[in-house]
Amino acid sequence: QVQLVESGGGLVQAGGSLRLSCTASGSIVHINTMDWYRQAPGKQRELVARITSDGSTNYADFVKGRFTISRDYAKSTVYLQMDSLKPEDTGVYRCHAEILRGYGSLGDYWGQGTQVTVSS
Repeated sequence: QVQLVESGGGLVQAGGSLRLSCTASGSIVHINTMDWYRQAPGKQRELVARITSDGSTNYADFVKGRFTISRDYAKSTVYLQMDSLKPEDTGVYRCHAEILRGYGSLGDYWGQGTQVTVSS
């Protein structure tokens, strides 16, 4: 089994910062991409940032210059540093990873989500 466990959400004022963490555990052979998605009430889920196994990163336009995604490969952990937060960043942030398990089994795994609320 594989689990993704997130932490770091909370309530912050506009202009503030939060750091999210997501750690993968279980029978993992290799982790390909690790991503952060978010979903605001009444809106569709959207990709926030992605980091590949070689460290390449991609960001949604609405977070470029404000958010930074990084990985600690030894700890199977991905981070999302969120600075200059805006009220429109409010939502549930979920970690996703593409993970290779034993016997060549490649699958998509999701964390439970962590709430981020930015007050104006």
